[in-house]
Amino acid sequence: MTVVLSVLVLVGSGLLAGVLFAVALSVVPAFLAMPPAGYVEVHQLIGRHFDRVMPPLVLTCTAADVVLAFTAGSPYRALFAVAAGLQAGVSVISQFGNVPINRAVKRLAPSSLPADWRDPRRRWRAWHLARTCLALLACLANVCAVVLAG
Repeated sequence: MTVVLSVLVLVGSGLLAGVLFAVALSVVPAFLAMPPAGYVEVHQLIGRHFDRVMPPLVLTCTAADVVLAFTAGSPYRALFAVAAGLQAGVSVISQFGNVPINRAVKRLAPSSLPADWRDPRRRWRAWHLARTCLALLACLANVCAVVLAG
């Protein structure tokens, strides 16, 4: 069971970190370079499938890390616990930082933005970079735990 969970946390945290890193590297700068209407339209298109995939991925990885924190060899338990905590941080930032912005952007009509529209791109980027850093650190903790345990 430990081997299966170790593979799961490596693949899952690697996917999580990779997706968030790719978005930070390419999508965020593109968002910032677009005129407001284009940004809203593209944000709506890009965000369609993330909502169905990313939360379950983060929660599954976090749960597997929690299990490994209780069942793995004692020197490596702390690394799995740290990874779980970091991924929980990704989830919290997503739910209270990025997701509310995503929902607000989804409700907009790109062709007729309200006159009092507050551009959320810089706030969204700040939240996204924070969760990307946490995801990268969680992946590193998982890699170290699995490699050192092996």
